[in-house]
Amino acid sequence: MSTRRSSILSRLLLLHNGRTRLWTALAILAVGTFLLLVSVLAWSDFDLLLSNGQSGGTESYIVIGKQITEQNMGGTSANVFSASEIAEVRHAPRVRDAGEITPALFPVYAEVGGQLPLQTDLPLASVPDRFLDAVPPDWNWQPGNPNLPVVLAARFLDIYNYVFAPGQGLPQLSRGSVQAIGLRMKVGSGTNVQVFSAHISGFSDRVGSVLVPQSFITYGNSRFAASAGPARVMQLILRVADPSDPLFTTWLQQHGYTTEPQGLQWSRMRAIVQSVAAATGGLAVLLMVAGALIFMLFIELSISRSRSSLLLLHQLGYSRRYLISFMVRRFVPRVAGSLLLALAGTVFVQALVAARLAAAQL
Repeated sequence: MSTRRSSILSRLLLLHNGRTRLWTALAILAVGTFLLLVSVLAWSDFDLLLSNGQSGGTESYIVIGKQITEQNMGGTSANVFSASEIAEVRHAPRVRDAGEITPALFPVYAEVGGQLPLQTDLPLASVPDRFLDAVPPDWNWQPGNPNLPVVLAARFLDIYNYVFAPGQGLPQLSRGSVQAIGLRMKVGSGTNVQVFSAHISGFSDRVGSVLVPQSFITYGNSRFAASAGPARVMQLILRVADPSDPLFTTWLQQHGYTTEPQGLQWSRMRAIVQSVAAATGGLAVLLMVAGALIFMLFIELSISRSRSSLLLLHQLGYSRRYLISFMVRRFVPRVAGSLLLALAGTVFVQALVAARLAAAQL
């Protein structure tokens, strides 16, 4: 009986409805929902990619310095960070912590014996221990200790293995073999010279220099430096919550600070993804609004054209609540179906993107 009643109501109320208009509204609503979900998905996937690309979440360690130009390249004082500038850097957008990279103000000459007859000058520096990748167990150097631990920039070993060694006929070295090699390090110049037995205690992916304990830099600068006074800080190492954040990269550019280009590349890519996601989301919202308006107009026209039938049904004993529930049962499942179709399409796109990223090992 209920099925027969629904059939009678459908014939009376929906006889003159344009099905093309209905399905057009549902299609536009589905496409708009799909584009909105895809835009949100694209941004969330890119943000997740950034998070996986940085150790410890999106936090990263970067080194900044003042940009060298033709105007300031001869005056080193213009490229030095003052105490007020360092304090300002610590309060910059997205910066969680900042440390000074203290350079050695004295000459250092290293010799490697055995199968590696190398002799070279070394650029020594120090950073606060909290910025090291890992603090070596013998890092607590004190004056009077002839053994000096050294943390070598990982890129130095790569340059040696893939650029220097093949051209000089020297063997390539692993990290373990490098740590087993001893260094004879001559510090100072003229008659003010001291020799240390140095060894590689670890490697750093954060600072492109040869790092020694802060206590050694303080000792060397006070004893072997040509001029007295504190070391001038020309570089800072920062712990940044997200180095690709436009707020942070814009702040760097406004202050004329330079850093590794990778962070700026991620920032530009983030800006592109944000723009595309915003444009797609805006189009999706417009489509959803258009679909909803067409659907509402369709219902309004349906009611307007069926006014005489509604009056007849009301005279036959059909309540207003029953007629409203009938219309809801007729249209809500179609709207829900279009939304579920958009959701299924989004899940398919997400699975496809995940498969591509897995194949690219990202």
